[in-house]
Amino acid sequence: MKAVRYHSYGDSDVLVYEEADRPVAGAGQVVVRVAGTSFNPVDAAIRAGLLQQVFPVAFPHIPNFDLAGVVAEVGEEVSGWSVGDAVVAFLPMTAPGAAAEYVAAPAEALAAAPRAVELADAAALPSAGLAAWQALFEHAGLKAGQSVLINGAGGAVGGYAVQLAAQAGATVTATASARSIDRIRSYRADRIVDYTATPLLQAVAGQQFDVALNLAPTSPEETAQLVDLVADGGAFVSTTTPGPEDAGRGVRTVRVFVRSDASQLAELVARIDAGVLQIEVAERRPLTNLAAVHDEAATGRLSGKTVLTLA
Repeated sequence: MKAVRYHSYGDSDVLVYEEADRPVAGAGQVVVRVAGTSFNPVDAAIRAGLLQQVFPVAFPHIPNFDLAGVVAEVGEEVSGWSVGDAVVAFLPMTAPGAAAEYVAAPAEALAAAPRAVELADAAALPSAGLAAWQALFEHAGLKAGQSVLINGAGGAVGGYAVQLAAQAGATVTATASARSIDRIRSYRADRIVDYTATPLLQAVAGQQFDVALNLAPTSPEETAQLVDLVADGGAFVSTTTPGPEDAGRGVRTVRVFVRSDASQLAELVARIDAGVLQIEVAERRPLTNLAAVHDEAATGRLSGKTVLTLA
């Protein structure tokens, strides 16, 4: 089969589109023919060797942990899945990934793919959607009637977070750049701050939030300022820079590390099929462009979620 692999850590030029052995389904696994996968910034950090202590990989490694495709083979000890089923999954981050024609996936990670979108585009859902869900509901404990600040709402996780928070009955303030404002408004954010035009602290002067969700890279000073915007007894939740261990005023600070959860993923899929959750794909690219996608991400030129396909 064709796959993108790298044989050592390094810059994007270590990514090679080449022949690789097609995987075989082990016990508890299925082999999925990949319809689409999506790029995540952590893919580039793993490739560069920056996360070796957290996510060590065996070489040659096939990257990309977001998967949408069709079951092609079912291994022993697997029930509930059959050849031909359309599925999505958040794969183990150190296992051979979905930047290939086929990938072996743990059956326990699978959810039925949404029917309301193109199968390849469903690859934009698993890790980003789960990160938003877990940040808001598991870690922040967001409830109806609360206020939430979502810093970095223009990204993939932020888009899902705005939608999920609004559906939960929260009052949503979101930060985004001009290119994302219309989309974030369509997700029912109550207020949008264009951080390129008005500094956040100036825009929300005197206001505090029950929950602050930080999805953007921030300096320690900026992080502290965000924590200060959390009301007494509230929660500061971040997928990037962690808040202080003891923020005072009863404010909880949590660093989010997203995990695979098939039941949560199935709930997200159900919302997509019900028409209440939208998947945003900025562009589709051929898998042969993966190295270029890594380069564009490094220089801030990616405009949104990029889905990669073999076709």
